Parts: sequence; structure tokens; C-alpha cells
Amino acid sequence: TYHRSIDKLLCHYCGLARRPPQRCSECDSEYIHYVGAGTEKLEAELKQVFPDARIDRIDRDTMRHMRDYSRVFGGFRNGEIDILVGTQMIAKGHDFPGVTLVGVVGADAPLSLPDFRAAERTFQLLTQVAGRSGRGDQPGEVLIQSYFPDHYTFQLACTQRFEDFYAREARYRKAMFYPPFTALAGVMVTDRDPDRAAKMAREVGEFLDTLRSATIRILGPAPAPLERIKKVHRHQLLIKSSSRSTLHRMLEGLQVHLEEKKIGATRVIIDVDPMSLL
Repeated sequence: TYHRSIDKLLCHYCGLARRPPQRCSECDSEYIHYVGAGTEKLEAELKQVFPDARIDRIDRDTMRHMRDYSRVFGGFRNGEIDILVGTQMIAKGHDFPGVTLVGVVGADAPLSLPDFRAAERTFQLLTQVAGRSGRGDQPGEVLIQSYFPDHYTFQLACTQRFEDFYAREARYRKAMFYPPFTALAGVMVTDRDPDRAAKMAREVGEFLDTLRSATIRILGPAPAPLERIKKVHRHQLLIKSSSRSTLHRMLEGLQVHLEEKKIGATRVIIDVDPMSLL
């Protein structure tokens, strides 16, 4: 991710920092453009549109210590800041009685993640951020930017129809065999060598096939959505089961197999009821 204030490209997963290239490494073109709408870019554009407004920003780059949060949140609550730009951290649990307008830029981003909870988390976030507006005596308004405004997540979040969202999401989860209608476990295989990681994942998949039953479905192995973090390559399998006890027996068998093969728990990570599939 490009950070304008320090003129560097930073990886938010491993901490790698590099200067941005002057020319494209593929075609040698000098015409390199930065796309996307991060908080830093949004703050700069708001300062152009509202030159007299007092604008501040909250994200992982500007908030280094707890006193930074206290300073900005306190200033915003006391009316010393007119416009506050931030990531999801400003959406949850804060009481700003003077806020009458909330804007959500790029609301589709969490919805596009390869995770079956994407719609649920998007709905939660929109509901939380909408609650920041109109908490005082004046009514509030919420504007949501989306490329898919007809998606049921946005439609039902705007109308706050929680039961309808649950009913729609439940139909999808049940049809695709996902929680809460099934028990889920993730198996992550890691190695610094990409070929070894892929080979080990195939071997784990082949062993799990020997334990498969009618109540078990196995997805993968396949490269994880975040395939490499800190020079470690990652492959994953997802195990779905209509019976939690059957799932646990399969995982216990896998653990015994890994111990017999002297494969450490850091190379094959078993996560029951995983909160993230990335």
C-alpha cells in the first residue's frame, strides 16, 4: 500500500517497506498511477473540497499511542475537528452527539473478501457506522458508496431489517453447507518453500480422504487467499461436517497422523470454528 506522507510502499502483513518504482518493472513505462481510495487520499481530497474545514484522520499510520486516540476523539467530540476520516475503528461504539452525516466510501470492499461471513460482516459494519449519525438532538443521515447498491446487504442495512437479512443469509448458508448449519474447521499448511507447502497440503488432503464419511465435505487443498505472509507460503483445506463429533474424530485422527510423521503444529495449523478464512 502506498503511503504518501512517507513516500513508501508498505506491506501491512510483513512490514516490508520499499520506495515506489519510477518505472514499471514489466513494460518500463514511466506512467505509473496510484488507484484506490485510502484514508490518506480521502483526507487530501476533502481538504481540497473543504479548504476551511478542520480535518483529521484516524488509521494505523496516525495512531501510534493511546494519547493520539484521546486527542483526536476528544477534539472531534468537542467540536475542534469538523470532519473525521478513518478506517473501521471509528465506526464502533463511539458517541459523537454533534455528528449529523456519515459517509461510507468503498462499502463493497469487505463484501468482496473470499469468506462466507463477508455479507454478515458488511451488514454489521454498516449498521454500526450508521449508528454514529444523529445521536444528538438533530437527525442524522448516512451515505453509502457502492458499485452494487442492489445487493441485499446494502438494501437491508439501509432499512435496518435485521430479521430479513438473517432469513436471506440463512438460506445461503444452509444451501452452501456453512455455519451455523454445519461445523467448520480449517487446516493451514505452511512452509517457506512453496513446493513443500503444496506437497504437504496434498498429503494432508489425501490422508483426510481416508477418514471421509457421508457427513463430511472437504474443500481443497488450495493456496490460501493470502498465499504468502512474511516469506511463508500457505495452503489450506476447509472441512465441513453436519456432525461436530464426527469432525472432532477426524481432526483427532489427523493430529495423531501428524505426530507419527513428526510434523510440528506450526507447519500444519488446525483451527476449529475459524473466524477468518484468509
